[in-house]
Parts: sequence; structure tokens; C-alpha cells
Amino acid sequence: MKDAALDGNEFPEKPLAQTPLAQTSAADTAPPAGTAPETGSETGRRRGTDWWGEVKGIFWLILVVLGFHSFIAKPFYIPSESMLPGLRIGDRLVVTKFAYGWSFVSPTIPNPVAIFKGVVLRQQEDSWSVSLPFIHGRLFGSLPTRGDVVIVTPPGTHNDYIKRVIGLPGDKLAVRGGIVFLNGVAVKRGPLHDTLIPVDTNSPCSEIDYPGARETLPDGREMCRLPTYTETLPNGRRYETIDLESDSQGDNFAEVTIPANHVFLMGDNRDRSADSRFALSQLGLGGPVPYENLGGRAEFITFSLDGDATFSPLSWWSSLRPDRAGTSLHPAKAN
Repeated sequence: MKDAALDGNEFPEKPLAQTPLAQTSAADTAPPAGTAPETGSETGRRRGTDWWGEVKGIFWLILVVLGFHSFIAKPFYIPSESMLPGLRIGDRLVVTKFAYGWSFVSPTIPNPVAIFKGVVLRQQEDSWSVSLPFIHGRLFGSLPTRGDVVIVTPPGTHNDYIKRVIGLPGDKLAVRGGIVFLNGVAVKRGPLHDTLIPVDTNSPCSEIDYPGARETLPDGREMCRLPTYTETLPNGRRYETIDLESDSQGDNFAEVTIPANHVFLMGDNRDRSADSRFALSQLGLGGPVPYENLGGRAEFITFSLDGDATFSPLSWWSSLRPDRAGTSLHPAKAN
């Protein structure tokens, strides 16, 4: 309406000489019959929502989030028990992307098709993101420190695993009777002791995986008692490992020399971890892994859930494992 008035088509002005000021009335300035007077709110409604502006705002927000995930840090959820006793199903971590520089696995690129199948169709998807093709090298790259807990994408897959760095380029590594040998020297193991892990929905301590390990304490709490060794690497970093069986498939691994720019990764739950000791066809890492496949370093646990949370917010607090929040994932240093 304002545009029309400015064009002179809606309210033609009368010549001043023909319209004495005394004769001017409200009728002279009123809008035509049937036309409601304009108000500020109606003007705002006529202007409408700036949908293009809204789309641009959402686009930049998504871009900032993806950029942060790709180059700074991202959350990670523990889906398996391969890193027991240090990491449990339900733990949420922070993984820094810049710790070893950036490679082809660093960018987070959403896959809309996978997201739709996972969220709407409830289909199992390996990943909700698109992976770039393999590219040699890392931008500002560096090798991890022996003992680091890292995120790794097995060659030729889209999955993320979490493992510990045991061997570095040039090392000769073997496993004999469950003991790791680096350059011909056995990695030091402390005396056998037990670790008690509370049983819950995310840590069920199943009889199949841990036969005879479940027990009830005098106070009624159910625990999973697991045989544990403290392992100390040559650089003095130490951590807990679980060794359930005296002669499992992964307890013996023929010596290999780790190639340049590769690392040898193992899970702390030695008899329940598919890692560099196992072929890709066995869902392992297929031997030493190119360091380009490292997605980042695990830093600390933000929070942990026992698996009983539902969509009701009232269940979230009771599902928290309060003793795990803030736990550092950097291995301790031996005295």
C-alpha cells in the first residue's frame, strides 16, 4: 500500500489552491471505503518471515559446528568393551582432532541418506558421515606418543575404533602368551589383581563373555570381577589391561616390524578386542595402521550412562555414573 501511495495511484492529492485549509476534514484524509487503516503489526505481517535469512543463519551454524568437529574436537561414544577396564560402554569422551595434525579422516561431512536411514527407518548404519578417499600425509602431522588412546578408522571402512598406541615406526613387535614384546624385550607387567566393575545395563557381565566373573557383594551390589595386569611401556606410561584366557587367539602374534608412519594399536581388554593383531576380515585393523587413519586423541570422559535412560528427562539423572565424569584418559607415568 505504501508503494502505491508513493506512486501517486492510491491517494491523488488535490491542488492546494482548490482545498482551503478550513475545509479539510477527516474524510479528505481517510483511506478509501473498505480499506482498513495500516498499523505497525500489520506492516510486519505483510513483510513476512525472511526465510532466506533463516536458511543462511542455519547454514552458518551448521558450518561452525562441523568445522569445530573437524578441526578442534568432537564427542565420542564408547560402543564396546574392547578398552575395559578403563573405558566402559556408555562413556562419552572428548577427542581432540588437532593432536596429531589433520588428515583425510579429520573432516566431519554428514551423510543425509545414512542419517535418514538411521533416524527415520531405524536401520543400522556404520557411520552417519561421508569419508574422503585416502590421502597420504597429515597437515602439521606428528606421531602419537606410545600409550596414547586414539580414535582410528580401519583402512577401507567408515567405522571409528578406539585403541591404545603400543608400537611406533621401526619397532619390532610380537605377542607371546599374552605378553607384548617390543624390540625383543617383554613389556613389564605387574602382579595379577582383580578389577571390580559394577554390573548395569551397559555393563551386563554376560556369562558368555566373562564366564564366572559375576558376583554379588555382601551389600547386595552386583559386580564383574575381572583379572587385571598393570602394563608399563618403555616410556614409563602405565595402564590397566584385562587378560581373561591363558591361550586365546590374540595371545600369540608373530613378530612384525612396524613400517614408517604406521602405528600398532591394541585394546586394553586383550581377549575381547579386534585390533592390529587381527585381519580386516576379522573386523580388526589388519596389522600396523597408517597414521593418516588416526582421527584424534581421547582426552577425558565428559559423562557416562548406565543404559537405563529413556526419553523422559527424569531418568537422565538417575542413569548417570557420577564417578566417571572428568576421568582423564592420559595414562599415568610410573615412578
